[in-house]
Amino acid sequence: MLSLIKLPRVFTINQVPKVFHEDSIISGYRHPRSSATDCILSLFQLTNETLNIWTHFLPTWYFLWKLVTVVLMQPVWQDSFTWPLVIFLLSCCIYPLASSCAHTFSSMSARARHICFFFDYGALSFYSLGSAIIYSAYVFPDKWVNSFFHQCYIPIAVCNAIISTNMACYSRFPECQSPKFSKCLRVVAFAYPYLFDNIPLFYRVFLCAGEGCTDNDTNILHYNHIALAFLTGFLFATHLPERLAPGSFDYIGHSHQLFHVCGILGTHFQMKAIEQDMVTRRSWLLEHSIPITFSNSVGAALLCVVVNLIIIILYSLPLLSAPVCQEKKCGKGSKKTSSKVPCC
Repeated sequence: MLSLIKLPRVFTINQVPKVFHEDSIISGYRHPRSSATDCILSLFQLTNETLNIWTHFLPTWYFLWKLVTVVLMQPVWQDSFTWPLVIFLLSCCIYPLASSCAHTFSSMSARARHICFFFDYGALSFYSLGSAIIYSAYVFPDKWVNSFFHQCYIPIAVCNAIISTNMACYSRFPECQSPKFSKCLRVVAFAYPYLFDNIPLFYRVFLCAGEGCTDNDTNILHYNHIALAFLTGFLFATHLPERLAPGSFDYIGHSHQLFHVCGILGTHFQMKAIEQDMVTRRSWLLEHSIPITFSNSVGAALLCVVVNLIIIILYSLPLLSAPVCQEKKCGKGSKKTSSKVPCC
């Protein structure tokens, strides 16, 4: 039966517009005017996006299972102490799902590509806020609990998430003319919130000494998460290994696939560490820490979602209202192929 299904054709970098180019990826590109059906069929053929999609789509179900387990097995509605965990697990479901959808449907057009990744960026910034909310609730070192920084931590994290979405969405507009500037903007947009969110964790596991440092068995899991997070950022910024041998890692082994795998593994260790901190420190935190309220947990998350959606809409409107560019030959493909390819 599968042999009767005609899979979409793949192209080389010279046959697609510049907006679809990936650094050091030479082949395996889908048609830049793919239909939604073509995009879904491409999940079952080997392109340079196939593993990008599956490495985030499959883990979505794992995190969804964890979320459902928490909601069904813990008194979430009556126990506000579990609210940060639910928000964090929800963000862990949303960001890989948004990423897999963006990679799946980004070949429908240049406009669709930008808008798909706007949602991807918004989901990542929501995940950064989810991390901040759960760190505030369970991870802060004892000596920083209820400090001035602790009280300002969530409001600053909300602002950082909003700024992150705005910067990342803006970075797509100068991408064709200044790809390096665009890339730098995107790296900063996601590196800064991560570094801020992890200030209490970095202090706890690397700098703190003596009483009040929360030195427990959970720290080894935090070390694993931090190592994988920095490896994830390194892969995203450097485009290794494909930059060393362009064309050799087009389908399997390029940096974005490795970036996805390391990111998911890092999130897994982060989740395990947080769950352990939540259990072992619960009684002490309930007595000494800032009370978990609607405004510093669910309310902050909802505010982030609403503002991020507004930002995405504002950046999408110029793309949706702009006239369709003139179709012309792009690259060195055949006349038949080139005439259907939208230019950057």
